[in-house]
Amino acid sequence: MSIEVTRDTFRLAQVFTISRGSRTETKVLTVKVTRDGVTGWGECVPYARYDETLDSVAAQIESLPADVTRAALQGLLPAGAARNAVDCALWDLDAKQSGRRVWELAGLPKPGPEITAYTLSLDTPEKMREQAAKNAFRPLLKVKLGTPDDMPRLEAVRAGAPEATIIVDANEGWTAQVYADLAPHLVRLGVAMVEQPLPAGEDDALIGMDRPVPVCADESCHDRASLPHLKGKYDIVNIKLDKTGGLTEGIALLEAAKAEGYGIFVGCMVGSSLAMAPAVLLAQGAAFTDLDGPLLLAEDRDPGLLYDAAGVHPPEPALWG
Repeated sequence: MSIEVTRDTFRLAQVFTISRGSRTETKVLTVKVTRDGVTGWGECVPYARYDETLDSVAAQIESLPADVTRAALQGLLPAGAARNAVDCALWDLDAKQSGRRVWELAGLPKPGPEITAYTLSLDTPEKMREQAAKNAFRPLLKVKLGTPDDMPRLEAVRAGAPEATIIVDANEGWTAQVYADLAPHLVRLGVAMVEQPLPAGEDDALIGMDRPVPVCADESCHDRASLPHLKGKYDIVNIKLDKTGGLTEGIALLEAAKAEGYGIFVGCMVGSSLAMAPAVLLAQGAAFTDLDGPLLLAEDRDPGLLYDAAGVHPPEPALWG
């Protein structure tokens, strides 16, 4: 068996801004695992927030033995982007060699389309209202916030898209006081969920705090080991494969989180359809899904995922799984 790592860059359709910065492209690592002439593939997005770079993640992947198995992989690499790409590539390889779909191999229900959020980038209130109006036909909008002065932005988005369901992502950008001040207005404006309002290291402030809108852990939740630290702070967990380290741990986290009573939100980094494809299997029946990466790109894999009025559809075998 052989493992190949390549770097790919995808241009974004427009500048994408969150509370930590802006970008015009996304850089990913593509992993191909070949065994007996059959190749499985996966993708990951190294994330600086978690001290990952293209070089460091590629080095992790290249350190693996060529004959690594999915079971052995879980102990060889930590949760994160490197393990994700290899894990998903191994799932794809097993599916191709067995002639079965990944959802069958994993014992998951047959997937169907899921409504996905479409993300509105952080900008001035005027530009965010324009973004919202342009995308008001979409049933679910995710609004990037995370500044001390976000009310005008949120008011502008609601004015631009009066009928859409809105979820808010602060990307750790608020303080406890800012969140407490905003919470009543989130209710007034019909916000359905707020994601990671406080920095991961400072979220103990959420314990005992009134949560009139469900609060979701993103940067505070990586894999099953995160769950004990979320009690009393969060109502929902955001499962991203680049955090869990692949579909294998993603499935385990999904089951464990449900057993502990958390709602499920399946999210993504900004990647191509190859990165979204495994996550569609996890998103079945989730409270919220945010797998809009390809919708934010100016270019995508070919073939890519199908997005239509029903949402994001499961991948065809030619793409993954």
